[in-house]
Amino acid sequence: MTEEIQFYLSEAEESMQKAVQHTNAELTKIRAGKASPAMIEHLRVDYYGTLTPITQVANIAATDARTIMIKPWEKNMLGEINKAIKNSDLGLNPVQDADSVRLNIPALTEERRRELVKQVKNETESGKIAVRNIRKDVNDSLRKLQKEGTSEDAVRDAEAKVQKMTDSYIVKIDELLTKKEGEIMTI
Repeated sequence: MTEEIQFYLSEAEESMQKAVQHTNAELTKIRAGKASPAMIEHLRVDYYGTLTPITQVANIAATDARTIMIKPWEKNMLGEINKAIKNSDLGLNPVQDADSVRLNIPALTEERRRELVKQVKNETESGKIAVRNIRKDVNDSLRKLQKEGTSEDAVRDAEAKVQKMTDSYIVKIDELLTKKEGEIMTI
């Protein structure tokens, strides 16, 4: 197998791993009924005129299974954090104390659980599409190599390896879906 084919295969492997990691990161943002700091890490607050990730202006901790405590390093950030949470799509009501903001995570209803499962399925489908697009791009590159003179057998073998790789990463994404779906539907 030529170096060029090996290069494309290793690039595909790396890109597919990143697609699975991205899908996993997106799934951690979807709440499964229990408090997790990852639920709000994507929020941005106005910090002296600049939108800044909430993790850079406050300490975030899950104090118990139903509560997230946000303690800003500067007290004047309490209002901005409050506003960012209210304006987000989380659907949570922040409770402001003297020096912190508390988020009480309500128990999920059956209807809300089903909505979250749909959201999880959409995220995992996006991950699968990303993996398939990587496969398509690599196969196109391999066909170009064939036109440039690489043997047809070598290209066909490489395409088979890319397909096997694609199948294995699709299975990993399906495992993430099954795990997250189980977390959400468990009461």
